[in-house]
Amino acid sequence: MHTPHRSRFRAIVSAACCAVLGAGLLAGAGTSATAATPAQEAAAGSKAGPGARAAGSKVIGYFTEWGTYDRKYHVKNIETSGSGTRLTHINYAFGNVTGGKCAMGDGYAATDRAHTAAESVDGKADTWDQPLRGNFNQLRKLKQKHPNLKVLWSFGGWTWSGGFGEAAKNPAAFAQSCYDLVENSQWADVFDGIDIDWEYPNTCGATCDTSGKAAFRNLMQALRAEFGSRNLVTAAITADATPGGKIDAADYAGAARYVDWYNPMTYDFFGAWDAAGPTAPHSPLTSYAGIPKADNHSSATIAKLKALGIPASKLLLGIGFYGRGWTGVTQAAPGGTATGPAAGTYEQGIEDYKVLKATCPATGTVAGTAYAKCGGDWWSYDTPATIDTKMKYKNQQGLGGTFFWELSGDTSNGELIKAIR
Repeated sequence: MHTPHRSRFRAIVSAACCAVLGAGLLAGAGTSATAATPAQEAAAGSKAGPGARAAGSKVIGYFTEWGTYDRKYHVKNIETSGSGTRLTHINYAFGNVTGGKCAMGDGYAATDRAHTAAESVDGKADTWDQPLRGNFNQLRKLKQKHPNLKVLWSFGGWTWSGGFGEAAKNPAAFAQSCYDLVENSQWADVFDGIDIDWEYPNTCGATCDTSGKAAFRNLMQALRAEFGSRNLVTAAITADATPGGKIDAADYAGAARYVDWYNPMTYDFFGAWDAAGPTAPHSPLTSYAGIPKADNHSSATIAKLKALGIPASKLLLGIGFYGRGWTGVTQAAPGGTATGPAAGTYEQGIEDYKVLKATCPATGTVAGTAYAKCGGDWWSYDTPATIDTKMKYKNQQGLGGTFFWELSGDTSNGELIKAIR
């Protein structure tokens, strides 16, 4: 559920309404999928572009448009942390969806904000008369340093997904508007395609959508037709594998032929929107004894999507670079009661890994994710060690790679991204 941290916890309220990992679980997680035929693969018309790495090695990080404000996280930090050499793709979040069209999110941050020399990727300050400033110009500079790095403009997210219902009424017009914006001559060289983050087609997110099961497939088909084979077309999708849940609400299998890959959001399964608990890891890789809700774990998500016939190579594993936590907790092990969300820097119940590493170091693991109790607070989050476990799962399942939300949650030297391989 992709939102600014200040509003992220709302992303799971609607979802609430509507053991250490063993080798056997790793080997058995996931159901065999029906492989796509060569014709289906050809129909996708996808092209990763020059310098693309082998299947399984995609590393995609979200860069948030608003991060340059209170977080003071700039494109330059991608370079100084060492993340620029490890990323294959960046998802720039977010563009808006309004009036049935793609639109700018924060135009000032994207194209106009002047960066000082200290904030700039190349150490050169922006000038008043240059044609493009802002994040887009910094991404251009980053790509000049890393010619194989691809950038996609992601549209929607939790806050701006309400506009997709109108867009679904005329997919071709929507796709045309997106192409015209992404391929604007001022920044066409910055972007290599588009990512759609519709939360959620034909079901409820911040608002409820009634576009019908075919709407998502139709939208992705129109985007592929408009963007063609030379651009990437991807989508972040729900991880809800429960029977009759969000995966069942839309035709993700039918749309798969039009996308280069899906990013199932395999995090935020549990959190302090359930203020009284029970405490549980927000990004469990597998089930475990006492899990509060069956099928709320990554391996269930991947198994369900593969069983629909979506090729494993088009599925990436999602990792959160943050933790979720409760306060008023007396039990160290998962499953304890609580009195509400733990305090966080930007929002209650959520905190960056870089902070938790120092303030509440992990003391245990459950279902391939770390947890810790510090005073009355209980947190769960991924560490380099748990990411290593998830990479083994990713490889054994034949997945296309890894993506994470989001870059500013990592340490200044890229501790988490270094564990992704």
